[in-house]
Amino acid sequence: MSHKLFQPYDLRSLPLRNRMVMAPMTRCRAAEGDVPTALMAEYYAQRATAGLIVTEGVPVSDSARGYLWTPGIYTREQITGWRQVAQAVHQEGGRIFVQIWHTGRISHHSLQPEGGAPEGPTDEQPEGAVCFGYDEEGRPAYVPTSPPRALDADGIACVERSFVRAARNALEAGMDGVEIHGANGYLFDEFLNSRVNDRDDIYGGSVENRCRLLLETVDAVADAVGAERTGVRISPNGRFNAMPEDPEMEATFLHLAAKLNRRGIAYLHINDQATFGLPAIPEGLIPKLRAAFSGPIILCGGYDAARAKTAIDEDLADLIAFGVSYLANPDLPMRLEKGWPLNEADRDTFYGGNEVGFTDYPVYQA
Repeated sequence: MSHKLFQPYDLRSLPLRNRMVMAPMTRCRAAEGDVPTALMAEYYAQRATAGLIVTEGVPVSDSARGYLWTPGIYTREQITGWRQVAQAVHQEGGRIFVQIWHTGRISHHSLQPEGGAPEGPTDEQPEGAVCFGYDEEGRPAYVPTSPPRALDADGIACVERSFVRAARNALEAGMDGVEIHGANGYLFDEFLNSRVNDRDDIYGGSVENRCRLLLETVDAVADAVGAERTGVRISPNGRFNAMPEDPEMEATFLHLAAKLNRRGIAYLHINDQATFGLPAIPEGLIPKLRAAFSGPIILCGGYDAARAKTAIDEDLADLIAFGVSYLANPDLPMRLEKGWPLNEADRDTFYGGNEVGFTDYPVYQA
C-alpha cells in the first residue's frame, strides 16, 4: 500500500487526491494590467497532480505590489484571468487556493500608485532589501526598496478591506479558497517582528498587538468566505527580505498559532527558509507549533520524499509543500511514489519570460 503522502486527504471537507501541496512560487508572467494568462492556466493545470495548489503571491491592491508582472486579483480583468486558471485546474481534478499578498515595505515607488511610498508598519527602510521594479531609466530591474511610510489607522483598515475584497474575488473566480501570506518579510511578517514593528499604537509593542493586524485580517476574510477556506502562511525565524533576528520570535508565533487554532482555519502553512541559505526554524519549534495548532499543518522547505514521509509519520504535518521540484516536475507525485528521476529546474527562467522553463518541463517517460 502506498504511503499516506500519496493517499487522499480531507482538508476541512475539501477532498484532496494526495497530501502533496504545490508551494506558492512567484513567476512574474502576468500580462499587461497584471492579468493572469492562458499560459498560466496551462502551467497550473499541468500541476493539478498535487492534492492542493497554492498559487504564486497575488497582490490584493495596486498598493500591495512589490514586483513587476505579478498577477493581481483586484480588477475585473484579473478576476476573469484567474477564472480560466481555476477552470483549467478543476478540469484536471485539482484543488487550488490563491495566496493573497501585500508586500509591505518590500516595494519601490515605481510600483506604487502615483509613485508613492510603500506601506509598512514603520517608516524605517529595510537595509539591503531589493524588489523588482523600474530603474531610473524606466527599465525593469532589481532595485533597492524605497523608503516606506508607516500605515495609519485608516491605512490599516484599507489593507484589511483589500484582503476581504481579494478573497471574495478569488471565490468569484472559482477558486477553492485563499491563503493569507503572513511570511517572508512582507507586510504581516513585518508587523509580527518586534525589531521591525516600532509602533506605539494597538498594532505594536506587545505580542498581542503585533499579532493583531494578521488576526483581524483572518477574521474579516473568514467572515467573508469561511474559515475553512482561509489558510495562513508564516515563516518563523525568517530572515528573508532583510528581516532581523527577533528575540520574541518563539513567543510571538506560539501565541499566533494558538489564536489561529481557535478560529478553525483551513490550515497553517509553515515555511522554513533554510533552503534560501538562511537560518532554519529552530529545532523543537515545529512540535510546539503542532501542539498549539490542532488543525491541518503544511510544512514547506526543501522536502524530498523521505523527509516528507517522516514528517507525516511523526505527526508533525498533515501535508507537505514542494516548491522548485514541483516547478520542474508537473508529475511530481508519481515520480516520488515510483522513485523516478526528477527534472532539473532551470533557475534562469524562474522569473519572467514565456513558456520556456514554465510549461515545457516534460512528464516522465519510462
